[in-house]
Amino acid sequence: MPHSDLPLRAFSVLHTSRYLFNNFGFHNVGVDRIIESAKNPKATFYNYFHSKERLIKMCLTFQKDGLKQEVISIIYVQEDLSFVEKLRKIYFLHADLDGLYHLLFKAIFEIAKTHREAYQVVIDYRNWLIKEIYSLLLRTNENALKQDAHMFLFVIDGAMVQLLDPNKPDERERLLEYFLMQLV
Repeated sequence: MPHSDLPLRAFSVLHTSRYLFNNFGFHNVGVDRIIESAKNPKATFYNYFHSKERLIKMCLTFQKDGLKQEVISIIYVQEDLSFVEKLRKIYFLHADLDGLYHLLFKAIFEIAKTHREAYQVVIDYRNWLIKEIYSLLLRTNENALKQDAHMFLFVIDGAMVQLLDPNKPDERERLLEYFLMQLV
């Protein structure tokens, strides 16, 4: 069932779950904690989500759909932006602990082995993003390499790792500038 078709009570569970997973991790949040925090009966959870894995998949799909809409808007709708400005916006959309990508990034480390079907949502998104970045790079430079698109995603991931360390300064801008210098 698409998240847009969920009734308000089920959407409340989805929203609460995303918050809890983001802040406490997938393994530290159980069904009982979710339904207690969402203030919904257990029957609502099982009626709409059936299992924790299906809920995780729906949470990741919700985040992925939001990210895709934003990336598509940046690349195809915001025509007044330069190539570099588009890359910047996409980068900072992802390299943000309060952003939509944080949950997908967290899933890379926490659910790859335990919730493979849900994890596939992350893999599909990352492959889609690489394809879109590569397409954007090709519009600017016909000799662009797919590895450059992969590297862009790795720079995003590196920025996320740095943001997760409270003892490190925010180096997002510096990481992006280094990547952009290598492209030009």
